[in-house]
Amino acid sequence: MAVNWEEFTHYLSTQKQVSFSLISVSSVSGGDINQAFHLHTTEGDYFLKINALNQQKLLQAEANNLTALEKTLSITLPKLITVGMFQDFSWLLLEYLPLSRNGDDLQRGKDLALLHHHLSDNKKFGWDEDNYIGRNLQRNLWTDNWISFYAEQRLQPQLTEAVRKSNNLALADLGEQLISKLEQFFDTYQPEPSYLHGDLWGGNSRFLVDGSAVFFDPASYIGDRETDIAMTEMFGGFSNDFYKGYNQVFPLDKGYQQRKDLYNLYHYLNHYNLFGGRYEQQSVAIIKSLLSRA
Repeated sequence: MAVNWEEFTHYLSTQKQVSFSLISVSSVSGGDINQAFHLHTTEGDYFLKINALNQQKLLQAEANNLTALEKTLSITLPKLITVGMFQDFSWLLLEYLPLSRNGDDLQRGKDLALLHHHLSDNKKFGWDEDNYIGRNLQRNLWTDNWISFYAEQRLQPQLTEAVRKSNNLALADLGEQLISKLEQFFDTYQPEPSYLHGDLWGGNSRFLVDGSAVFFDPASYIGDRETDIAMTEMFGGFSNDFYKGYNQVFPLDKGYQQRKDLYNLYHYLNHYNLFGGRYEQQSVAIIKSLLSRA
């Protein structure tokens, strides 16, 4: 979508108290949900995401997630400047951070462990609002029981949508069998309600020029910390040092390996619902493997 930059910067100055003159604007690639721009200005550099007006809730949820995670004083995140709607688009303005793929992965693991050590005060699982995993809605009603939360607000909605999309009745049957057996994966493990990033694949964390880690694009909620760790293994991007650093601060339960696929199933189903293709077959294979272990 086209942006009238002169009108937009005037609006920021008069309505959002963010005043600068643009020196240059460059498009930033890498995302499939929003358009993104690097704004080089007289007052420094900014990172701008824009989307359609009907996607304003998605950008507002991200802004709220960043604010909540920043309060934990555990991980580095891009600073939220402001968020809103203008003309025919919604937008989110952040500080611009020059990023690198290389840095101190041991410390990155320790940083994430510190976030996970930040536990929910009300001892429940959920979040103060629903948010989004990719473009798909992620329900976050507060729940006392983690297994119920994961079944009803994570697996079941994604399974329902995947079956609707694929008309794969075998997937529906397998998914229901798995949900009925979830308790067997938690015989000796009771998750603590930890603050989560929520969408921690390798593309949502990088390093700054000083080698320190930065995390972005969260889909946060209060849940089992193992879900974040499992997703870091889904597509790679995190070294052995990362897991070493994490375990030095907050060692994983010995049963994590048995639950890793269970937690990544949510994301495989979500990827099928977003993108289609091979994720349907991968989801079926994961469910069958989990059922063989239940």
